[in-house]
Amino acid sequence: MKKILPLFSYVFHPIFIPAMATLFYLSFSGGEFVNQEKLFIFFQVLVVTVILPALVFLLLRTAGNVDSIMLAEVSQRKIPLILHCFLLILLVRKSITIDRYPELHFFLLGALLSTILALILLFLHVKASLHMIAISSLTVFITGLSLHLQIQITFTIATLILLNGFVASSRLEMKAHTNKELIIGFILGAVPQLLLLVLWL
Repeated sequence: MKKILPLFSYVFHPIFIPAMATLFYLSFSGGEFVNQEKLFIFFQVLVVTVILPALVFLLLRTAGNVDSIMLAEVSQRKIPLILHCFLLILLVRKSITIDRYPELHFFLLGALLSTILALILLFLHVKASLHMIAISSLTVFITGLSLHLQIQITFTIATLILLNGFVASSRLEMKAHTNKELIIGFILGAVPQLLLLVLWL
């Protein structure tokens, strides 16, 4: 099990969570969009939240600003988080708008708020688990979607709750975080999503 646990840190890396949330959103709201629009939405999110950050990471690694995709040091997290904020703002203002994709819009808005809070904590020398921010926000979002769309996805929600535990265990196994940092991350991810639920649920 100890050999398997680190895989959860890579599969559920924060960089992939917006794309995962988009896939869930498009599959649950399938009747509202034609396939071409689905591909267009997913491609936009994929480029902005996965491909562009990956390219910037390669540049930062070449320049010696970061040494791992896990961004273990507090000092290494500031530039990627600031970039992530700007990219999320770009998405919610230009692409995933409130009038066309309200549920996904508010998820990304919650992700932006979580990122800003994590960034503020960095300047206070407090490191929150970005993995826990990501997986907890996804869990709340999918739970909200099930209530909003009145669909029965109990197994999916139970799996996501279980994954919160696996991701937390993975971060502990890799000695990347303390229990306190994991709890802070969970709160930073879940609470903004819960607060924004009232605007679209």
